[in-house]
Amino acid sequence: MSQFDKVVFGKKTFANILEEIYENQKKKDKQVTALIGELKPMIEEIGDATLIVPLIKEYMEIGVKNDDLLIKMAALAQRAMSNQGGESLGISEEEKQQLLDEINKFKPE
Repeated sequence: MSQFDKVVFGKKTFANILEEIYENQKKKDKQVTALIGELKPMIEEIGDATLIVPLIKEYMEIGVKNDDLLIKMAALAQRAMSNQGGESLGISEEEKQQLLDEINKFKPE
């Protein structure tokens, strides 16, 4: 069994997580392109652009943050698999806290 075929959690393998990151990125690219295509005809003057462009920017930033979390999860899983049974998952307490802080940013208030 290769490292990529090891089950990380539930029925998800490390390969599944990597594939999900890749597929999410492709999907997001198509969504952003479609959104820009739909909004483009609505921009008739500079004032319209100042209202619409921040919306596109915010949408893109949310997608980037989601991808960052998935990539961090993949790195964590990879470290855990290579740790050979250690309990620390191969990350320091500081790195654990950074991950928790990132996750908490997405919790609704």
